[in-house]
Amino acid sequence: MLSFDLSYQWLDFKARYHAEIEPGVTCILGPSGGGKSTLLSLLGGYIRGEGELLFSGGDFNALLPYERPISTLFQSDNLFPQLNVWHNVAIGIAPSRNLSEQQRIRVEQAVEQVQLTEHQTKFPSQLSGGQAQRVAVARVLARKQPILLLDEPFSALDPRLRDEMLQLIAELTLANHWTTIMVTHSPQDALMLGGKVLLIESGEILAQNDAKVLRDTPSNSPFSRYLGHRAK
Repeated sequence: MLSFDLSYQWLDFKARYHAEIEPGVTCILGPSGGGKSTLLSLLGGYIRGEGELLFSGGDFNALLPYERPISTLFQSDNLFPQLNVWHNVAIGIAPSRNLSEQQRIRVEQAVEQVQLTEHQTKFPSQLSGGQAQRVAVARVLARKQPILLLDEPFSALDPRLRDEMLQLIAELTLANHWTTIMVTHSPQDALMLGGKVLLIESGEILAQNDAKVLRDTPSNSPFSRYLGHRAK
């Protein structure tokens, strides 16, 4: 269980987030500028906030990003153009890429899980957009961290590839018992992934529910108002 009670202020923007998140997929929805990415940055340690961030009995809010039990997928795949697929995955474990035998096995297993074994000697310029995102996912797998943060990593993909990557994330979350938290502007993404949804507006979590609430939401709920606003 991941739980947090975090506050953050930058100029005139104030945020206060409090929630408990179970293992599985949780999607963060809300209007642009409402504080979705701010929450993800607080969880990842990319910005510092006050309060508690608890997981497996420990508070890691004071830890640096690389010390936290977290991996992050950003909008960009963040691949190194001079490195092939295998080394782009390996660098997620050790920047020097000087890996032990056990770590090398982890890299090979991760590459295999995202079905890129036949492409592991290729460079990013030789990959399709979907394959490049799979390399980024393999890097996450190799790191073996229990929490995965995603900041709209598939927004630039065409609909077919986007659906394919969402399905892959859902499968890997289940298989690896991850706590996966994804920022998205798309209620359809949240419905495809299932799990839970958080609604954030003006730096505050307004509601938390099962993703199916986006399909069968009461007319007076915060989710209904958010979906109605999007439809205008």
